[in-house]
Amino acid sequence: MKILRRLLLFAFTAASLTSGRACDLCGCYTPQLNAMPQMETTAIPLWGAGWYGAVAEQFTRFGTVQIDGREVSNPTGQYEGSSITQLVAGYSINDRFAFQLNIPIIYREFKRPEGFAIDQGTVSGLGDVSLLLKTVAFHYSSPVYRTFEIEGKNPVAIEHEPDFTASAVLLTGIKFPTGDTSRLKEEFHEINVPGAPPSGIHGHDLTLGTGSYDGIFGEQNSLRYRNVFFETNVQFTLRGDGAHQYHFANDLTWSGGPGYYLVRSRDTILGLQFVLSGEYKDVDRFRGKRAEDTGITSVFMGPRVVISRGRFSAEIAAELPVSIDNTAFQVVPDYRLRGGISIHF
Repeated sequence: MKILRRLLLFAFTAASLTSGRACDLCGCYTPQLNAMPQMETTAIPLWGAGWYGAVAEQFTRFGTVQIDGREVSNPTGQYEGSSITQLVAGYSINDRFAFQLNIPIIYREFKRPEGFAIDQGTVSGLGDVSLLLKTVAFHYSSPVYRTFEIEGKNPVAIEHEPDFTASAVLLTGIKFPTGDTSRLKEEFHEINVPGAPPSGIHGHDLTLGTGSYDGIFGEQNSLRYRNVFFETNVQFTLRGDGAHQYHFANDLTWSGGPGYYLVRSRDTILGLQFVLSGEYKDVDRFRGKRAEDTGITSVFMGPRVVISRGRFSAEIAAELPVSIDNTAFQVVPDYRLRGGISIHF
């Protein structure tokens, strides 16, 4: 039971990695309270039910200009730097269910051509808040083994974690239209000036929210054999009707990869994971018509480091694009950095 609780909490809070512009709007970070099921002994306290919290940061640099997946020159130096800070509060009800609230704070800096002039500035504020329910759908662990140590004159039995664990967690939730959508109004006034350089950064790129109630559905799987682990995550966002006659397309994101725990002691965990992630999103719709410059299929890869000590866990990751196939004229990501720290109370 001790190991089961620790593993399920780990499964509840396995980190999810997503890619592309849509993750800037969704922004569902799931903190990893424990990097893995720790070495179970009678000396380590059980987390069990209770509150947890986290602060996470994601920075994405958009500076490469592409037309239909082909890179072209960027004579005006247009770019966007998107920073999302997330405040997370969660409560584990029991070994099967947990609720989590995500509150994103967004800051974006940009430079883009506007006719023959240059528009440079920033946008910031509250993004779209999400409420998530995580449910354990499957769990298996190999038999627990015990060793004995002498304390004083008496032998003490120490219960260790199993060599093999596997679990699957379902994710369901709703995203609320709390973010400012005023930037979407730019879509009504966009015109192409003959001879002027085109812009790859528009109101749908700078908006802080979608203006829609969206459904979030996903699954997280984890396997571990001794120090080797493998995790996968899939998330589908079903978009509702947005603000200002702008409707964002549904979005499918995925990630996964193998890892190895370099340190596994009773109170400290240090692991390194190789992560491959990607996204597929069709084109949005504006005034009932296709917004041709909004579709994307991307694949990223990069390392992720996880560490856990006591009640604290942290992670840091870097991602580089392997393949980006976009529609029409867009500014696409150059790289992405992620980090987070969490605590269980």
